[in-house]
Amino acid sequence: MFGLSLEHLLVLLVAGLFVLGPERLPEAARWLARTLTKAREFATGAQTQLRTELGAEYQELRKPLQDLRALRSLDPRTAVGRYLFDDTPSPKNAESSGAFPSRDAGAPLAAGERAPFDPDAT
Repeated sequence: MFGLSLEHLLVLLVAGLFVLGPERLPEAARWLARTLTKAREFATGAQTQLRTELGAEYQELRKPLQDLRALRSLDPRTAVGRYLFDDTPSPKNAESSGAFPSRDAGAPLAAGERAPFDPDAT
């Protein structure tokens, strides 16, 4: 949920030990666990109630949120890496759209064969 690693949890535990002391730390941990459990149950109940009351409209409400998550996951480094190192052809690739026939990029042209031409690239 929050992406805490083991090191982060250890630092929080040590900080809690200094702030609360060894006597109150176990009770504070139990209170935090109960509160988080109640909040999770409340959120799950609210989501279930929305899903039952709205039905198909619930999915329509979630679509913009899914689109927003997709936009947030865009990272220039990832996009460039995917573009440079991904072997699968992209949908915007002219070869996959049928602008010119697919052929081996390293093979030389046969005698009299015209080079592929993409009118959108000029």
